[in-house]
Amino acid sequence: MPVVDFLNIWGLIAVGLGLMLGVLTRTAAAGGVVMLLTYYLSYPPLFAPVGGGNGDGHFLIVNRNLIEIFALALVASVPGTRFGLDALARLRSGVAAGAANLAGASRREVLAALAGVPVLGAFVWSVFRKHGYRSFEEMNLTRRTVEGNKATAGATIRSFSFTSVRDLKGRLPMGQIKGLPFSRMILGGNLIGGWAHARDLIYVSKLVKAYHHREKIFETFAIAEQCGVNAILTNPLLCDTINDYWRNGGKIKFISDCGGKDVLAMIQRSIDRGAAACYIQGAVADELVAKGRFDTIAAGLDLIRKNGLPAGIGGHKLATIQGCVDKGLRPDFWMKTLHTCNYWSAQPKDEHDNIWCTDPAETAAYMRGLKEPWIAFKVLAAGALKPEAGFRYAFEQGADFICVGMYDFQVVDDVNIALSVLNGNLVRQREWFS
Repeated sequence: MPVVDFLNIWGLIAVGLGLMLGVLTRTAAAGGVVMLLTYYLSYPPLFAPVGGGNGDGHFLIVNRNLIEIFALALVASVPGTRFGLDALARLRSGVAAGAANLAGASRREVLAALAGVPVLGAFVWSVFRKHGYRSFEEMNLTRRTVEGNKATAGATIRSFSFTSVRDLKGRLPMGQIKGLPFSRMILGGNLIGGWAHARDLIYVSKLVKAYHHREKIFETFAIAEQCGVNAILTNPLLCDTINDYWRNGGKIKFISDCGGKDVLAMIQRSIDRGAAACYIQGAVADELVAKGRFDTIAAGLDLIRKNGLPAGIGGHKLATIQGCVDKGLRPDFWMKTLHTCNYWSAQPKDEHDNIWCTDPAETAAYMRGLKEPWIAFKVLAAGALKPEAGFRYAFEQGADFICVGMYDFQVVDDVNIALSVLNGNLVRQREWFS
């Protein structure tokens, strides 16, 4: 990928400058044809998304890349033009041969030969206009100034960079649920879907939704796949986005929580949209168990299994898991919250959205007696715990997989931390069931 990026960037610069300035015009046009042809063949419009997206429209066979290919092919086939610096060079060569003098050449010919220069100037001006001129004071603000042992910087000016895939320390190990391989760490969908837990910060859900536009979601999925995270666990409301990602070449598996008012309808929707596994979402299962509606949970498990998918049961409350076991409901995997309460806002009050596993020790002890794979979620208490601590605690207390919501800039770091935990001195309290 770095090689392809390098060639693409400099190819665009070389072809663009050649065409704008009229330098080696036919060669630049031929290079443009080759580049556009690779774009077209890598993503032909025949397989474009059926709906949604921020593209130019919906095409079949002919799109703007194909049109530009033919246009540049025509330019490359013309022996010479009256425009650009190539034309000016021909005028000068005519002067050297005594055919004419430059001053005597047609003013139109000279202006035509220099037509690309103001275009380039306008391009440079637009770049500066968009990105702005940086004064000495502005550049100085971005530098780290040291006062004693303390480094300071302008918070809104300092550039932000995050760990890239090049810094990946390995690929995540895999486990299995009913014969299907899943990475030990699974990408959670709350952040991508905008279901953010942020204590008193009421604007965060809108902020998260604004950040996760279609291309950003695709980028997050792609980074996760490169790091060995092979599954996203989320709500069926994201089915269309995931299906669109698959149409664009993505391979990430989809585990559906089937959350919604009509559980069976959401299960069917998930199955129809390509889910690799389904489970009764934690809050839904909590409510069904509290109301004694175990028949609905059983019907959901039957529907999932009839379609050949692994079927799971989730729960925020340990009583949910216990109730299902007591009623003889044994899924193919469990989803249960697990995190320590070692953070300042962990005050178990029903009205506070700040704690999701009020009994972690009891949860771990009870889950040790179950023989089905366990996906632990909320392992970081919705961002209150550091991954180094949260991942280790979840795996040591018996989780076979962890589900973690991650922004694109967190994926590589989190995978590296998970690798360090899994490959280190891990002392598990439960054998692996996956």
